[in-house]
Amino acid sequence: MNMEDLYRLLRVGHVQLQGIVDTIADPLLVLDQSLCVQAASLSFFHTFNVDRYETIGQPLYELGNGQWDIPALRRLLAEVIPKSSALINYEVEHDFPGLGRRTMLLTARTLHHPDTASHTMLLSIVDVTDRAHRDAAKDMLFKELQHRMKNLLAVTRSLARQTSTDGRSAVEFRDDFLGRFGALVEAQDMAFTEQASDLPALIERVLAPYAADPEAVFIEPGAAVTLSPSTMMSLSLVLHELATNAAKYGALSVSGGRVQVSWHLEDNNTQLRVNWVESGGPAVAPPTTTGYGTKLIQAATTYSLGGRVEQDYAAGGLEAEIVIPLGIASPAS
Repeated sequence: MNMEDLYRLLRVGHVQLQGIVDTIADPLLVLDQSLCVQAASLSFFHTFNVDRYETIGQPLYELGNGQWDIPALRRLLAEVIPKSSALINYEVEHDFPGLGRRTMLLTARTLHHPDTASHTMLLSIVDVTDRAHRDAAKDMLFKELQHRMKNLLAVTRSLARQTSTDGRSAVEFRDDFLGRFGALVEAQDMAFTEQASDLPALIERVLAPYAADPEAVFIEPGAAVTLSPSTMMSLSLVLHELATNAAKYGALSVSGGRVQVSWHLEDNNTQLRVNWVESGGPAVAPPTTTGYGTKLIQAATTYSLGGRVEQDYAAGGLEAEIVIPLGIASPAS
């Protein structure tokens, strides 16, 4: 075999190996012992929007805007080749050029060559940003469900205590309590509905469990406003939380307390403003710590509804103002 045939054979082998690397769906790098890039998959070039001249022959830590220049990662990779170990799912969260904030998982394994003492490393990169967001959303939902269950039990106890026994039989007490409890369960279910609803109906259903006393809840008439399913879910969470807190600690926790809800459209129908005012309840003081309920109200209003909420712990009772830009909620046609 002459040199030309040997070169042709090596060239064919290199092309075949590169073709194999290019079949990998996730970005893949081949690194030498100095952690310089020997080869890269097409998916790496496409994912990070770089070309061969910016990548091949370059140290890993100089790629892009230095996203891989992490001291802890460098130490771990330096141990992979000499110890023939592996690095599994090392998480890197970074603002990648052209991609934004992403979460990547890196896995590195040593590749041994049977005929030489040289060692190379395969470094695969998996974008798990969407999965991380889904996991975070699931964690948030689980915590929310835990919180809602605690609140549901607390409010149920409050409803039981407030259901009068004077002059009533056990059957009458049972029917009265179960009727209010059923309304509470129905209101809880609204947070997960997939049907659009109007704002007055939402407020009425959220406050129905507390309206056995006609003086306890007053809903001012206002403009008809249609809510999308996603808006209704987020706003119902906010109203549920306000009602729950009122039943546990505020105006709805005592006889003679009152909650008044009103809303109106403003700025040429570009904003919806909802006002929640409590009176006649226990003395109110600003909380010393921010509880999960307050965080839920803020998160649902700010991130889900694109609006803002202000809570004023006035001496006479809690006053809350929720402002939602139209496009999230809209006037009923």
